[in-house]
Amino acid sequence: MRLTATLVAPPRAARSRAALPFAALPFALLAASLLPASAHAAGPFDGTWKTRLDTIQISSPPDVYELKDGIFRCTSCAPGYTVKADGTDQKVAGHSYYDTVAVQEIDAHSIRMTDKLAGKPMYEMTLLVSADGKSLDVAFQDLSGAKAAMWKQVSTRVGAAAPGAHAVSGSWKTNSIPGASDEGTVITYHMTADGLQMRYNGMSYDARFDGKQVLTANDPGKTLVSLRRISENVVEETDTRNGKVTDVMRMTVAPDGKSMSVVDKDPSRDTTMSFTMTRQP
Repeated sequence: MRLTATLVAPPRAARSRAALPFAALPFALLAASLLPASAHAAGPFDGTWKTRLDTIQISSPPDVYELKDGIFRCTSCAPGYTVKADGTDQKVAGHSYYDTVAVQEIDAHSIRMTDKLAGKPMYEMTLLVSADGKSLDVAFQDLSGAKAAMWKQVSTRVGAAAPGAHAVSGSWKTNSIPGASDEGTVITYHMTADGLQMRYNGMSYDARFDGKQVLTANDPGKTLVSLRRISENVVEETDTRNGKVTDVMRMTVAPDGKSMSVVDKDPSRDTTMSFTMTRQP
């Protein structure tokens, strides 16, 4: 699902994306059309699953950014960048899902950001700092899929802003993701005789349990996916972009088949996100 001055990227159905600009979710981790498969008995992963937001737990370094003298810096982004905060598209390099960032100051406590890839909006964010400067609310819109996915993230200040800097400056630790739309939290899996098919908001893959990489269809970030089946109810997915591992997800379906626990590790940001998904009727 994906947020990254470093917004935790939304999970893909709660799967984090290291490529996102403000952390994110969650929103790494955050967040498809299945191809027909040969007939076989239903597998433990078959079905549609939805992330329970109240189960999301995130362990990550703080998000660190600064807006001062018309310049915005995201030092916790991977990689970091510095751009003019004049509302215009500024070029950045090294990110899979965006190549420009536009930062605009709304007032003394809020800013708006837009990330684009080849001119197409990928992420839109509004960051609002509380009056006492201790908390940060982020309204995040992920436009990378077939439909817009909406996320809300709440963070707590853990590092002060530099003197004279905008209130959004400083270090922030993600506390919770209190809201998200179905487009970002619902994912469908279908097991084949020797692999797994996935669909999520217009993106999909059809991979085997052989460790070989396959390209995720309709994914602007061109994520390569490889799968290993650890046991009957446990599958490990490794995602790679631009030659770097961005996510290692271990998915475990409960014995009763009603829930799935997910642990998503993002080595690029030293972030771990865990959450539970429930099988939908």
